[in-house]
Amino acid sequence: MSEHDDIFAAALETARRLHRSTAALSRRLLANRPAEGMSTTKLGVLGQLHREGPATATALAAYLRIQPQSLTRLLADLEGQGHIARRPDAVDRRQVRIEITDTGRRALFGDVHGRRTALARALITTLTPTERELLRLAAGLMDRLADADLGPDNPTSEEGDA
Repeated sequence: MSEHDDIFAAALETARRLHRSTAALSRRLLANRPAEGMSTTKLGVLGQLHREGPATATALAAYLRIQPQSLTRLLADLEGQGHIARRPDAVDRRQVRIEITDTGRRALFGDVHGRRTALARALITTLTPTERELLRLAAGLMDRLADADLGPDNPTSEEGDA
């Protein structure tokens, strides 16, 4: 095995562990949400609109990786609850842009705050101060990875712990 192969094998193992642990943490945080809370798909719509600003239904469907037809009822529900508003596009009046409302922002922040509070408690009760600092630094590295070009999927790679 070459040095390059060793480096890649170590990176692949790190990627496997990182994927598994972030998925497990995400599942735990979602499982601790109140049963009467908003669906994760609706929260995904609100989060995307909050981060990126107004968007078309087609763009939202692409972001969520669902068919635009599947988004229709979801958007109607969010609009009925006052979480989103539809506005004609300023440039192309034929286009409709969807934007988050103040009510939607409050609902989103309430959900996010609850999950972050639970995670903060777990950080304090489970990790040492040194481990918390390491995790804070790792969060910055994960942000960089989230912005990295991951390239096309490699169809010949092993699935491992999918």
